[in-house]
Amino acid sequence: MAGLMSRASLVVKSKLSKLLDRAEDPGETLDYSYEKQLELLQNVKRGIADVVTAKKRLELQETKLQESIVKLETQARQALAEGREDLARQALERKSGLQQQLQSLDEQAKQQEAQQEKLIASEKTLSAKVEAFRSQKETIKAQYSAAEAQVRIGEAATGIGEQMADTGLAIQRAKDKTDQMQARASAIDELTESGALEDFTSDQTQLDRELGAIASKSQVDQELEQLKSELGPGEKQKELKQ
Repeated sequence: MAGLMSRASLVVKSKLSKLLDRAEDPGETLDYSYEKQLELLQNVKRGIADVVTAKKRLELQETKLQESIVKLETQARQALAEGREDLARQALERKSGLQQQLQSLDEQAKQQEAQQEKLIASEKTLSAKVEAFRSQKETIKAQYSAAEAQVRIGEAATGIGEQMADTGLAIQRAKDKTDQMQARASAIDELTESGALEDFTSDQTQLDRELGAIASKSQVDQELEQLKSELGPGEKQKELKQ
């Protein structure tokens, strides 16, 4: 039972494979693959744009922190000039904290820069591959179209294509039916002439037709004898000389 099911599964798979092979258009498959590669390329470009945007935000934060650091240092100087060492210390402590934040942002910016460069390199590589695939795709599509046209022309010329095969079968069936109809018509004519079949379009029977033929022959014989008697021997000789 297991072997039978396995064989049945194999047959179904082979049938589906043939159907899929007939339905598959290489041009459509290549176009679909190209569209997917373009989508991937667009995703990489969006990723680059996101990294650049994030890096710009970090740069803005760094600029603000640097401005704040300069401002705190200025305030510390002013506080010392006023004799307020305590305020100067607070300003410098805040400055130290901002410098640590600035250092962290700087490291993040460097990571964003490295990621951006990596994505740009990937985008260039992928873009080149997509362009190469596009050129190859168009070449393959053109070759397939030419081969397909050649096959169709060859099939049409030799009559081995499915449509031409169907046409050939239709012609053969028409010839066979025509031969059968001609044979039947000849048979009917032969049977009708021999009297085996009656002409139902007429109200005369076969016997009527035979008697009519005998009567017609008898009438012709009588008229011929009458003409001979009317002409006489002299007239007969004249006719013979003429």
